[in-house]
Formats: sequence, C-alpha cells, structure tokens
Amino acid sequence: MRAFVFPGQGAQTIGMGRELAEAYPAAREVFDQVDDALGEKLSDLIWNGDIETLTLTQNAQPALMATSMAAFRALEAEGFGILDAEYVAGHSLGEYSALCAAGALTLEDTARLLRLRGQAMQEAVPVGKGAMAAILGLDYDTVDRIARDIAGDEVVQAANDNDPAQVVISGHKDAVERAAAAMKEAGARRALMLPVSAPFHSVLMQPAAAVMADALAGVDIHAPAVPLIANVRAEAVSEPGAIRRLLVEQVTGTVRWRESMANLVEAGVTEFWEIGAGKALSGMIKRIAKDAKLRNIGAPADIAALKG
Repeated sequence: MRAFVFPGQGAQTIGMGRELAEAYPAAREVFDQVDDALGEKLSDLIWNGDIETLTLTQNAQPALMATSMAAFRALEAEGFGILDAEYVAGHSLGEYSALCAAGALTLEDTARLLRLRGQAMQEAVPVGKGAMAAILGLDYDTVDRIARDIAGDEVVQAANDNDPAQVVISGHKDAVERAAAAMKEAGARRALMLPVSAPFHSVLMQPAAAVMADALAGVDIHAPAVPLIANVRAEAVSEPGAIRRLLVEQVTGTVRWRESMANLVEAGVTEFWEIGAGKALSGMIKRIAKDAKLRNIGAPADIAALKG
C-alpha cells in the first residue's frame, strides 16, 4: 500500500518547480492558475525572487502548494494518479496540498485559502512576541509535560510531533526560551530556536483560526478520492464537514505527524511518496518507520526514475 505525502513550510527554495514547469505543460499550468487566483506573479517570486521574500508565510504557503501540485500533475501526465495511493497526508499547510491532489479542493480555492492562512497566522501575534523551537532527543510526552510545567501565565506547547526524536514547541517567546532551556537540562540533545516569525500551531493562533473558519465556510469541499490522514487527529477522514472543522482546528492544534505515519504503517502502508519540494518528510518517516520505502517526487528526473 502507498501514501502520498505533501511537505509544509521550511521546504521552500528559489527555483523549486521550475524544471517541472519546463518539462510538463500540466505543471506549468498549475503555476499559471495559482498566479491568476492570487492576482500576482507568485511564480516569478518562486523562480527568480529572493529567499527572504519567498519565506514570508503568506508567500511560502501557496508557493509550496503550487510546487507540490505541479509535481502531482506531472505524475498524472505520466500515468500515475491519486488512485495509485490508498491515503494522502500533508504536514501543516501540506494538508491543503493533499486535499487539492485528492480532489477535495480546487487549485484556485487552495491557493487563495493558503494566502489568507499565511496572512492571518502572521497577523495573529505581533512580530517578536512569539517563537518556536525544535527539541531533539526527547519524546513527545516529556516535551509536553515540561512545556505545561514551564508555561505559567504564558503559552508554550508542543506544536509539531514530528518523529520519535523531534518535537517542536511554540508560544510566547520568553516561555519558549525557558522551556527550551529546561528541556536541555532534562536531556534534550539540542534545543534550536527556529527562524520563524510567528508561534504556529499554538493557541496564540486563535485569531487566525477564526479567520480560516469564516473562509472555509464559503468554500466547497468535496469528499477526497482517497482518505486524508488529518494532522490533529492522526486518523483517516473523508467527510467534507469533518475536513472543514479539522482544517480550522489545525491552526491552533498539534501536528501529530509521528502518530499519523505510524497509523498508516499499522494500516498496511509500506511506501511513501513525498510530492513537492525538499525531503524533510522522508527523513521524519525514516525515523518513524525504518522499513518503509521512500520516494521523493520533486523534479522530472524523479518521475523518470519511476518509469525505469
């Protein structure tokens, strides 16, 4: 059994998807459609811009989705489709890419939702008030317990349960720094402050969740062609109303990636295709499921290898 997985923020690079667009008209059309949906040349920023501007949340989110969908359309052009997978999943914003690939959202709606999501997440907390840190070498339960003990009147919580040895915390900057120090003392191998501009996947994102609830209420969501493994539940979902609710919950909730991938393995998935930019998810999956077969689909050569 196979799952298609879609990357989240942090995978962006200048030039991503360009080779796909040059090799496959269907991939080029994805970037054109996203440009039209947003009313700007996001593709020019992706291919010719500067990384600082591309990394801005409101740009990175639709850009990464466009790159994933370009790779997916290139796969389709070579005869591989959504029904070649039993499940889809995406890390944070990648969940929108997964839903788009599975036919639950149109490409245009997905682009507009992610642009709004990025803007709302950035505006939810003043710059400099929030922070995130990656904790390496402690399990989720330990990180969660220390975060709760440290928080006091501020917010710090486990935001991403990525794999058995990597958990990301998020919240008020001072609380995140205190928690990171406490986790080092508790045996964490490293505690790295992340170069992000907002405390994603924390309760501080509640204003953004409210914005997304309103936006998602006005968008048609269809049952995906194959089930989505939802970030905040780590379980399969196909009902459009449930998908809508979980996309709102995801803004403030923990990305339960470790559990999601472990549950896919338990369901019989042995092969994961990471579709889009980078290889971060493959690294996580390798630490969750050592025997899983991994493929990265981000360039024409990757697709050619499938036919070989």
